[in-house]
Amino acid sequence: MDLKKYIDSVKDWPIEGINFKDISPLLLNPKVFEESIKGLCNLVSEHPRLLAGVDSRGFIFASAMAERLNLGLLLLRKGGKLPPPKIDIEYELEYGLGKLEIKEAQKKGTEIVLIDDILATGGTISAACDLCLKAGYKVKQALVLIDLISIHPEELTLSNGIRVESLIQLD
Repeated sequence: MDLKKYIDSVKDWPIEGINFKDISPLLLNPKVFEESIKGLCNLVSEHPRLLAGVDSRGFIFASAMAERLNLGLLLLRKGGKLPPPKIDIEYELEYGLGKLEIKEAQKKGTEIVLIDDILATGGTISAACDLCLKAGYKVKQALVLIDLISIHPEELTLSNGIRVESLIQLD
């Protein structure tokens, strides 16, 4: 199944110069959504203890994958969403600044796989990795549904040396 057919592009949104990728058509079709979850689950090469979804669209995929793989789910929230105590990190977005926050690992070294919807500049997934490491987790893998390959360096490597893997590649 060609999942690319279920991703719409919205030019100049949310600001001029940004080509927004709308995954709504993929999510609206249960068979297509199921295929995307199967495909992402097949990319999980390490057997982590938890999947870590990045707020907010990463939650969609991470939660469905966690249920399918019988794993726990860790949520990396946008700034201002978690009560203290928490750990946070600020980072640059394509069109501004962002902040992610998380609770400290209950058990240091807990192995996780990061999950997000889209890789553009790499700012969000890089910050997510750094935040998880800072909180005491061991990031084994980073997966995204869509990689916008023309926006970031050819081989995006996170601070702990892992590459970001994707199910779909778009220009």
